[in-house]
Amino acid sequence: MTETVAAIVAAHRAGHLTPAQTVARSFARIRAHDDPAIFISLRDEKEAIAEAERLMAGKDAAELPLYGVPVAVKDNIDVLGLPTTAACPAFSYSPTRDATAVARLRAAGAIIIGKTNLDQFATGLVGVRSPYGIPKNPVRGDLLPGGSSSGSAVAVAAGLVPLALGTDTAGSGRVPALLNNVVGLKPSLGMISTAGVIPACRTLDCVSIFSLTVDDAVTALAVMAAPDAADPFSRDRPLGDITTMPANLRLGVPHEGQLIFFGDKAQEAAYREALKRFTALGAELVEFDMEPFYETARLLYEGPWVAERYVAIRNLLASSPDAIHPVTRDIVAPGARLTAAETFSALYRLQALRKIAERILADFDAMVLPTTPTVYSTAQVLADPVLLNSRLGTYTNFVNLLDLCALAVPASFRADGAPFGMTLLAPGGHDALLASIGRIFHADTKLPLGAKSVAQPPLAPLPASAAHDDLAIAVVGAHMSGMGLNGELKAFGARLVETAVTAPDYKLYALETVPPRPGMLRVEAGAGTAIELEIWSLSAAGFGKFVAAIPPPLSIGTVRLADGRNVKGFLVESAALDGARDISVFGGWRAYMAEAAAV
Repeated sequence: MTETVAAIVAAHRAGHLTPAQTVARSFARIRAHDDPAIFISLRDEKEAIAEAERLMAGKDAAELPLYGVPVAVKDNIDVLGLPTTAACPAFSYSPTRDATAVARLRAAGAIIIGKTNLDQFATGLVGVRSPYGIPKNPVRGDLLPGGSSSGSAVAVAAGLVPLALGTDTAGSGRVPALLNNVVGLKPSLGMISTAGVIPACRTLDCVSIFSLTVDDAVTALAVMAAPDAADPFSRDRPLGDITTMPANLRLGVPHEGQLIFFGDKAQEAAYREALKRFTALGAELVEFDMEPFYETARLLYEGPWVAERYVAIRNLLASSPDAIHPVTRDIVAPGARLTAAETFSALYRLQALRKIAERILADFDAMVLPTTPTVYSTAQVLADPVLLNSRLGTYTNFVNLLDLCALAVPASFRADGAPFGMTLLAPGGHDALLASIGRIFHADTKLPLGAKSVAQPPLAPLPASAAHDDLAIAVVGAHMSGMGLNGELKAFGARLVETAVTAPDYKLYALETVPPRPGMLRVEAGAGTAIELEIWSLSAAGFGKFVAAIPPPLSIGTVRLADGRNVKGFLVESAALDGARDISVFGGWRAYMAEAAAV
């Protein structure tokens, strides 16, 4: 049976299953599946089970959104204790620490199982360019597994793990998702740190997520999304709230005649049927000019960004060129000949295309495209490896160049048994919007999960949230219900939405103020404590007045909740903590004040 992240975490928290049992089951499934091309390296099973047992003896399960979830990691992302090869044995090294994304998964309770296969140096969309073999597509065995994140997508589709990390520079987190009937989430650039990730094109690379449902992918994204001083390309891009399908949703589709399917009538028909599903869900379709996006896509491999791939492996190319897959070598080596003049010329054109795309995208909420224009068998690609790979990137290559976020979701199965999927795209920072649309669409398809014919679970209810035109704010101190300053909050028309706890990323201090106030400080992910809080909603006017009345050293920031959501709330400036008492052990202001009153 194939389980979602949400189902596994719920079973662990309820005591129906232990993390150690789940980890052991993943290893058993890997053995039974018997495809040595999926994983390049696996952890020692006893070691992974021991980590799961330590997890059970440690933090409260309620504090860990990925409590005991087995995760696979693409082998261009560092995992302490396992070699990083990028699918090139001559390149292999032993990392001294986890990549930041992996460290954040572990802090949230995930157990890393192993490192997955990929197109060498993440160059390719096909999954066949690896000396470690070609993972077999578990949905239809003759089809490509897709790349470059081949092993990660196959591992999720086959039910070996419910969650896997990939990377995505030109579609490597989306093409394999379509071919394996799973969800592929490519976040906004800089949202997840790439520290500890082998570069492909460093200015464009993203860590991506494969899962069985959109909700599972968002849970993982929320855990990993945060700025990182170790990554100069990292950006503070809070996820935001996942909502219902937006009212008056406008979806962009290319003008009639601009879509490319390379003669694949089944793919074209599947796309048009998926559009009908979107309109049945209430979306309005808005046509737009696709040509600027095609032009941008051509820049990726016809322009100077090939030089970025060359920079990443130039030492190996110089010392051991035969160690590199011949197709990868032929693609990357010309990057050495690109000039600065060519680079600047392409950058100028890209900037112009970005402005054109910005104006087009302003006319609708999200773009909706087929993830690929067609599908190919492994045999077809081995016979024509460059042209067919290029075709698969038709609707993916432009995305990171234009700083868009993307969500690939299963849409249907064609009559020939090949899976078909759609990709939602929007300007960077709109990841929550895409998830809000994608989760409803995927659930409406009622497709089985991955390759195991397991029915989709019912959509989880969204947490209670503020009214459509209201703003939510998290309070941790005397403004909570029943406490001394709660009346001030209510005076601005606030209403209580829910009680919650933060992720274990915070410390709470008793400030030396009159009246007494707490200060919550964000620390490194997983290095703090889960803090009790309440979420209230106010009108925009009430929110502004309430915030303006709060004295320094408190300020408004983004607070991460234990379930992965982000909400605005009060944080304290670290400079104001001299002499303040660390009261994190109490888990909240209410418990601290109760003890103080009893003394």
